Amino acid sequence: MKIALLGAGHIGQTIARLLHATGDYQVTVLDKNAGYLKVLAAEGIATAEVDSDNRAALAAQLRGKDAVVNALPYHLAITAAELALECGCHYFDLTEDVAATKAIKDMAKGARTAFMPQCGLAPGFIGIVAHHLASGFDSVRDVQMRVGALPAFPTNALKYNLTWSVDGLINEYCHSCEAIHEGETIAALPLEGLEHFSLDGTEYEAFNTSGGLGTLCETWAGKVRNLDYKTVRYPGHRDLMQFLLGDLGLKSDQGNLKDIMRKSMPATMQDVVLVFVTVSGMKNGVLLQEVFARKIFATRDGAQPLSAIQITTAAGICAAVDLFREGKLPQQGFVRQEEVALPDFLANRFGSAYQQSRQVESIS
Repeated sequence: MKIALLGAGHIGQTIARLLHATGDYQVTVLDKNAGYLKVLAAEGIATAEVDSDNRAALAAQLRGKDAVVNALPYHLAITAAELALECGCHYFDLTEDVAATKAIKDMAKGARTAFMPQCGLAPGFIGIVAHHLASGFDSVRDVQMRVGALPAFPTNALKYNLTWSVDGLINEYCHSCEAIHEGETIAALPLEGLEHFSLDGTEYEAFNTSGGLGTLCETWAGKVRNLDYKTVRYPGHRDLMQFLLGDLGLKSDQGNLKDIMRKSMPATMQDVVLVFVTVSGMKNGVLLQEVFARKIFATRDGAQPLSAIQITTAAGICAAVDLFREGKLPQQGFVRQEEVALPDFLANRFGSAYQQSRQVESIS
């Protein structure tokens, strides 16, 4: 299967290596950063230096490919999907942006190829888990999804290090959040809905952020009482972000905030990803609750150390592409994450990264 991979950043490089190593994919990585491409080329992976703003040059590289895998920033998702449609390619991406996903869903209507956005961790794997658990109940009351990508050793006041895209981080903190409350679909405010809990003796907080639900609100409309998604951080993070975005007015000056964070907040490869889903409802006349909880850690095995967010994000989109290639997903039109069967995902050679993680032992 011929793949055009857009983006050679940390996540893009991981995707390229995973797909290339199987021998089942002919991967060509497209990026404007010659330094990133040089590293991959040295490993025998095909590359092409292309500016993502040059539509004609991108289209020329996409023609003849079977699929586009987009690991570019979220604001380029619509352009990438449009070019995939124009060139007759299947399309997969990692976007958490709600507006981009809706636009891609519209352009997928009547398409002869498949369009599957939101193939990462959240949205992505978290929705696959929630849908699988909820589908096992006779009737569903509450679905709660909590995900955090966190530094293993926080040292600053925000108790945070850059573990993924700054653009994506600020985007999810600034846009309204879909949810279902008492049977009605609502738009909740970001950074609201603060709650606290502990996993394995460590204290965390969780609050509303945008995009994590994917298409679950639409899929479960009229079938669930409450359904929501919240991002997990260490206690105190939410209050400081509210101060920066609200009191200092940086919500309307996001470029400045992103520059500040890039210059003052170091990235880390030593991180942990938390996945915590609870579903309650009726089974055989009894009110029950089921929980799926995982911790995924960074690894230093092999030649390339991988952060937990690299592992989980790349595993999500590579598993989606792999399951599609095997014919286990729809082959045209818009494909939702909840159309992926959780057992198929976890049994997949890429999705098994979530199986190899440690299950949470205690929750309170």
